[in-house]
Amino acid sequence: MSVAAAPLSPSEARAAVRARVEAAGTSFYWAMRVLPEARRDAMFAIYAFCREVDDIADSADPADAKRRGLDGWRREIDALFAGKPTTTITRALLEPTRDFALRREDFLAVIDGMEMDAVADIRAPGMAELDLYCDRVASAVGRLSVRAFGVASTAADRVAYSLGRALQLTNILRDLLEDAERGRLYLPQELLEGEGIPIGDPASVLRHPALPLACEALAEIAERHFAEARAAMRACPRKPMRPAAAMGAVYAAILRRLKRRGWRRLDRPVRIPSAVKLFFALRYGLL
Repeated sequence: MSVAAAPLSPSEARAAVRARVEAAGTSFYWAMRVLPEARRDAMFAIYAFCREVDDIADSADPADAKRRGLDGWRREIDALFAGKPTTTITRALLEPTRDFALRREDFLAVIDGMEMDAVADIRAPGMAELDLYCDRVASAVGRLSVRAFGVASTAADRVAYSLGRALQLTNILRDLLEDAERGRLYLPQELLEGEGIPIGDPASVLRHPALPLACEALAEIAERHFAEARAAMRACPRKPMRPAAAMGAVYAAILRRLKRRGWRRLDRPVRIPSAVKLFFALRYGLL
């Protein structure tokens, strides 16, 4: 990531980020269309920021280079909150940060989470470390998002806390094989040891006959977080939280399909059919 000067006004920067997200063809773009323009642009800028720091963590660069890239973003977040951003993304974030009370600590938490991936491959973290990782890379994004949606309440932060963890744990269970190919294993140490699975290289862990038991235990934790997120959602205004509700519904459906597939044929991908996504979009008023 190059933190070079970007001579764009905030409105030009928002337009550039909006075009970038739209061109990426991500379903995120369509899910955010339901928001008013200013809040939608805030979400696009938050998404672009997360993609930038995630790309650093997932790059093939040496760990020191990744650290330098992430440190550059820490300095850029400081510049954003000083009112002097220099990149297109942080220029796009300038007015949303002021208007929607986005918090510096949440941006920095996202960077800290990416650094956990960047400096060394995560392998069988303890439950506390995994929870911290989920809070940084997912729940912190949720805390930024609910403010962009227009709900800066304790209940909305509870949604971010639980839904972020539920989504990240679902991602972990969905991407076990892909992560192992990168030398990463996010299944927690306590669950593996509880099933008598030696903690070795990720590929050997995934071949262990007791793996399904550890995966089911983690899926149960994710399901509890989904339930807690739905309960917290009931204390929030419904309309601005529609994107969060829809995302929770889609990911809960992914988790159900993962459980039905089981944990022995990890090479069989789990996807949500377009018709099901359309149903959720209609149900939550995203179309």
